[in-house]
Amino acid sequence: MKPKLVIFDLDGTLLDTIDDLKEAVNHAMSLRGFPTFTRDEIMAMVGHGARNLMRKALPVGHKDDDMVDATYNDFKAYYINHIDVHTKPFPGIHDLLTQLHQEGMMLAVASNKFQEGTEHLIKEFFPEIPFVAVLGGRPDFPLKPDPEIVGEVLRKAGIEKEDAVMVGDSDTDMETAANGGIMGIAVGWGYRNMNEVVGLSVANSAQELLKMLIP
Repeated sequence: MKPKLVIFDLDGTLLDTIDDLKEAVNHAMSLRGFPTFTRDEIMAMVGHGARNLMRKALPVGHKDDDMVDATYNDFKAYYINHIDVHTKPFPGIHDLLTQLHQEGMMLAVASNKFQEGTEHLIKEFFPEIPFVAVLGGRPDFPLKPDPEIVGEVLRKAGIEKEDAVMVGDSDTDMETAANGGIMGIAVGWGYRNMNEVVGLSVANSAQELLKMLIP
């Protein structure tokens, strides 16, 4: 298929953000003397928004809403000022986005990262790509896998479901695509081993993904 619109997840799909997330989580934990985490441990916890990440990171017995809010605020204050220290695009992503745009496809981002962080990273790393929508987590908007974000992107692009595809690195992204009634393609370079999920279309490189989108 050659879709008219490709909706990309951000963390683990377009950008490798784990090291900066790790530093921010560990900063918030260290302020309270709580245990800190390795890159692999953070990788296993991400995907459902920063507030849920903090709830997972907090020790048992300290996961009440007030503590989650406090550590989230400390995390966010640190992260927004150190959001791009280690973060970088995955190999081939710049060329992939450029070629898709040159083929006339519309491109969008749908992330569970908070909106301010999502916009910052897209503007910094992909300023030349004219995304039709860059959507992250916002107050009073449900996170993926709720399909509302898919519907919002489709409305902004003026595209029907059958002409759109979602690309992501997690089961959450594939559930979002299914819930939104659009095709999903998983990538094998992100934070989950999607090659183990039976029946999924999986691209293991940006070039392989390009061939799937432009047969």
